[in-house]
Amino acid sequence: MRPVIRVTRGSISSSLTATIVYHPPTYFMNTESILKQRLLCIAVVDDPEAAVPLAEALLAGGLRTMEIPFRTAAAADSIKRIRRTLPEMAIGAGTLLAAEQVQRAVDAGAQFGVSPGLDESVLAAAHKNKIPFFPGVMTPTETGRALDLGWKYLKFFPAEAAGGVAMLKALAGPFAHTGVKFVPTGGINAANLPNYLALPQVAAIGGSWMAGRKLVAEKAWSKITALTAEAIKVISASPVKN
Repeated sequence: MRPVIRVTRGSISSSLTATIVYHPPTYFMNTESILKQRLLCIAVVDDPEAAVPLAEALLAGGLRTMEIPFRTAAAADSIKRIRRTLPEMAIGAGTLLAAEQVQRAVDAGAQFGVSPGLDESVLAAAHKNKIPFFPGVMTPTETGRALDLGWKYLKFFPAEAAGGVAMLKALAGPFAHTGVKFVPTGGINAANLPNYLALPQVAAIGGSWMAGRKLVAEKAWSKITALTAEAIKVISASPVKN
């Protein structure tokens, strides 16, 4: 572990006191490893006590990658608990809307980050922290700008509302030769999952249907495991397109 030395001034005398605080290191994964299973479970967590049982339910269903959005106060603590308890789960932070959230995510132990849009201050923070990152795009202009900034793995959001499979096929026309890959998210479920997986420009799918907020709140772990196993089965039956 890497020591961090904090220096504080004594309250009685003017002497300085050094305190060594240890923080466990965060091991970032490479992008290919994060997307290897071609599925990211996006799960909103309201109670950090539910984080580890949720991750265990996903692992029992065969999924080893999940994202916890920074939409609740429990997000950072949930990520920290999963990293400490279940090192076999790759855990990322989503809905990162500001640079300080990126830093909080990294401090909590997030191994990758995701944003719904293309905020350059957020991307600068991700680059500074050397954390794998998936910025969100929806249009050709945003896709081109992301590529200019050096990001080739992009979240396509909101996927279904933005045109879904048809829009991704259209974006492939001018951009496929750049090597760009998309992670469509938003409105995807078990029924339309194969349609997205059939596209060569899709690296993975982001979805919440396996672990919806209501299921997590109800602690429906067996249901989450079953939905996850179903999704993994669909993915296994869908060949990777190049």
